[in-house]
Amino acid sequence: MTVRKAVILAAGHGTRFLPATKAVPKEMLPLVDQPVIQHVVEEAVSAGLTQITIVTAQSKRAVEDHFDRNPDLEEALASGGKEAELREVQRVTNLAEFAFVRQKERKGIADAVLQARQVIGAEPFALFFPDDVIVSDVPAIRQLVDVYESHGGSVVAVQQLPREEVVHYGVIRPEPVEERVYRVRAIVEKPAVADAPSDLTTVGRFILTPEIWPLIERTPPGLKGEVQLTDSLALLIESGEPLFACQFRGERFDTGRPLGLLEASIALALRREDTGPELKRYLKSLSLG
Repeated sequence: MTVRKAVILAAGHGTRFLPATKAVPKEMLPLVDQPVIQHVVEEAVSAGLTQITIVTAQSKRAVEDHFDRNPDLEEALASGGKEAELREVQRVTNLAEFAFVRQKERKGIADAVLQARQVIGAEPFALFFPDDVIVSDVPAIRQLVDVYESHGGSVVAVQQLPREEVVHYGVIRPEPVEERVYRVRAIVEKPAVADAPSDLTTVGRFILTPEIWPLIERTPPGLKGEVQLTDSLALLIESGEPLFACQFRGERFDTGRPLGLLEASIALALRREDTGPELKRYLKSLSLG
């Protein structure tokens, strides 16, 4: 079955960015002149996904407003002769077919995914964690869709990290299938370095099949009473359903950290014709000694 739907999780508090995120959702923090979540939506659309469900929470209304029409703004831009800006705000509204659902209580990532079940139905779907912004020639999620279409089953994105860093991520026990593709034989969340089954860690891109829904419902809460997607994926493996991993090609930025957001902003600004040359001159002028 073709993957045409996406779920983007945007229900977290964003405490690492306080006080900025007291009133502004972290997903709306800017990378140059576009909010973080728009970069993820653009990736989904460029990979051919047409229906996007965004899981939000209380105080996240700005996320919904960003992808909605704003007639007053459009009229002001039109009357002011700002045609380029008008085209851009209208383009964002028309990127995809959007739906919004709320996670009424923050009970973990898997619980947030479950809120989209009624919208997604019995179809495979792409799942995005918007903190992970990935710059690549072929959209990262498209690389996962290709693995799904070739092998079937759910797919998780992975990257290779130094052993001392795997303690912060989900880690897989891989069985090689082809170049950059693995059958996942086990998956654990934030293991100790000595217990990590490999140095391949999960990244916030997934293709999930409908078999995940009852498994999320069966997943017991872990620490802090939260239901973790890694635990649901472990149940998927135990059930005999295939789970694959795709070691994607691209550069990942963790915009859920202040330094990661800054790094992504600089990297993206350097790639743009309107900001790159001047930013490069400025960076060269700095005394970093």
